[in-house]
Amino acid sequence: MSELTRVSVSLDGALLERFDRQIEKDGYPTRSKAVADLIRESLVEQEWECGAEVAAAIILVFDHHKRDLSHKLTHIQHDYHALIISSQHIHLDHHNCLEIVVVRGNPQRVRELSDRLKGTKGVKYCSLAAASTGVEL
Repeated sequence: MSELTRVSVSLDGALLERFDRQIEKDGYPTRSKAVADLIRESLVEQEWECGAEVAAAIILVFDHHKRDLSHKLTHIQHDYHALIISSQHIHLDHHNCLEIVVVRGNPQRVRELSDRLKGTKGVKYCSLAAASTGVEL
């Protein structure tokens, strides 16, 4: 971790009160930690926008009894094998499975993979959790 630098920021009092209530609710120990996380979130968004290498998790819920659905999802993942670091398949109940696909690579390709999985008939839920490789943070 690099050396900490103290900064001063002027804010509207009502805005600061709302911020303090929110960070207390979120469990932040200090304003500094909350502000640093907001800055990092903005930097991660920039990584995704500029095409830098990113990391993410794609979360799927589907009924594995749907005809050929598991096969279709696996086939799509094989089309993007260079992006996929790991996947985990969890049996939620007799019918429903949750799959977490961890990826790293070009953000456009990551979104493309997520969209293809989401658009597959029988997928009940699909979410892309955008993250960073941490290199630029």
